[in-house]
Amino acid sequence: METETAQVKVIAHIRSDFSTKFGIPRQSGLVDELTARIVFTPPYRSQAALRGLEGFSHLWIIWEFSKARREDWSPTVRPPRLGGNQRLGVFATRSPFRPNPIGLSCVRLAGIDLHTPEGPVITVAGADLMDGTPIYDIKPYLPYADCRPEALGGFAPAPAGARLAVDIPPELLERVPEDKRAALAGVLSQDPRPSYQHDPERVYGMAFAGMEVRFQVQGDRLRVVSVEREP
Repeated sequence: METETAQVKVIAHIRSDFSTKFGIPRQSGLVDELTARIVFTPPYRSQAALRGLEGFSHLWIIWEFSKARREDWSPTVRPPRLGGNQRLGVFATRSPFRPNPIGLSCVRLAGIDLHTPEGPVITVAGADLMDGTPIYDIKPYLPYADCRPEALGGFAPAPAGARLAVDIPPELLERVPEDKRAALAGVLSQDPRPSYQHDPERVYGMAFAGMEVRFQVQGDRLRVVSVEREP
């Protein structure tokens, strides 16, 4: 029998460099140079609510896959990590298509600004969230309880594949704001392409920090072919 649950409230939204999901690192913490801001909704813009948070180096963010809402659900999914060719139980994956579209990310606390026009704002590093993603809760990461070096990784024991060497021609790199260059290179090195696409002639496009970045991948090298400001 279903029981009544408490209403879940959106306490904040993320401000990140990703206006679409393409290019977002597949897990949190893979690109530490990638920063984002947590901006609280008006009822939760409280300095007191963040008291003591500065003593922690990492945070858990509980959020919603807001672009993956569905009325129904499937007990099995096709993980991209396995090429989309094998079905596994949804609870054995981190697929966004779940009975409840809830995500969990571990991020590094990069800064807290208590005095902004939008109230207190938290800056985090290594986030894997699309811009505007609703956030339900923030919790401190506790090394003694949350770190399990002996844990097994199932079908994903390590990051997928080797990092790509990234080539951004100097004339194109100049079009990227200086404070975004390391993050862009880090994101591209993770190989944003779907795991089943390996066409060396194909040109991919990725929206990042207000830019449209187009690139090709040949072997273990990614080369940026254009950088344009988004209209």
